[in-house]
Amino acid sequence: MATTTSTPAGPAEEGPKSSNMRSLSRALEVFAELQRAERPQRLSDLARNCGMSLPTTLRILRVLQDFGMVSQTDKSYRIGPAVLPAARSFLENDPLVVAARPILQQVASQTGLTASLYSRLGFERILVARVDGEAPLRYDLPLGKRLPLTLGAAGKILLASASDDELQQVVTAAVASGQEDADLTAEVLRGRLPEPGTDYAYSADERATGVLSVAMAVQNRTGRPSESISLTSPVEAASEATLKAGVPELRRAAGRLSELLEGSVY
Repeated sequence: MATTTSTPAGPAEEGPKSSNMRSLSRALEVFAELQRAERPQRLSDLARNCGMSLPTTLRILRVLQDFGMVSQTDKSYRIGPAVLPAARSFLENDPLVVAARPILQQVASQTGLTASLYSRLGFERILVARVDGEAPLRYDLPLGKRLPLTLGAAGKILLASASDDELQQVVTAAVASGQEDADLTAEVLRGRLPEPGTDYAYSADERATGVLSVAMAVQNRTGRPSESISLTSPVEAASEATLKAGVPELRRAAGRLSELLEGSVY
């Protein structure tokens, strides 16, 4: 009787799985690019920004349309209605958001400033919760908005302990996405960050004109925080001294949130 010998699967057999993962990664890149966009995007713009061919980008968009993740009007594409159930589920069930709401409410009430919570996502940050202060902000910043780590106190505090290599990656990503000018360098970005030994970041007129902000990281057991809490105000309603006077309350809020999430998120 002939003996059959089993052999390990080779690269050729792993090809379809690898190809599927690459296709998924590309689809998510296109989806993320649409999230960053301030307006509907044309096929040619999406393809260029994502570094893909027109046929590949079009195939991806058609699949995303089939699932309601993308909508099309004339020759432009935008985020579709299928994202709303996912967003609702996140806001109602995510332990971070649920725990943060009363904490943000308290610090906003005590300081009179707008309190916000951000989560880091790759080389960007996303607003996940907000409680308005006494003075309305000059701009509308909706939940889920993608923002750079390079501008604003809430982003900079998350880079406070970053290595030079990580800062260079952040700079490259911010420039590639159009969130920063091409002349930004890791050295310039390092100069924007808090001084060593300072546990908060301050910003004025950085991401939005006429807006002051102070932020603190929410510590976790990994030592590399991915969330930050900020206090924000229009310049006519507060000063740098006013914002920094709120740091003790902000520090307590960040500590409280860290304690509440210790066993459930990190």
